[in-house]
Amino acid sequence: MQLACLLDDILPGTGVCALIAGHQVALFRPTDGESLFAIGNQDPFYQANVLSRGLIGEHEGEFWVASPLKKQRFRLRDGLCLDNPAVSVPAYRLELRGREVWVAV
Repeated sequence: MQLACLLDDILPGTGVCALIAGHQVALFRPTDGESLFAIGNQDPFYQANVLSRGLIGEHEGEFWVASPLKKQRFRLRDGLCLDNPAVSVPAYRLELRGREVWVAV
């Protein structure tokens, strides 16, 4: 695992990008105050590293992020595209150690 950022670097309801072992990782902190997620930052439809800038949503207890490009939604717990289940982005395990966010790539 590698240190990605401090918890306070991710405002509730937003995402940030961290470069970890050569991978762009999008880290998200929904407004529920408890959840943290890490998925690949690259939008697989456009090969653009933008998912960390997407909008976080929630439906039936599942958090997702909508790509800022064409709004495809990716489930945060596993990276599955909710609009095209044949497509997904990597999902990464993370740990909160005190106020530090650690990610396994």
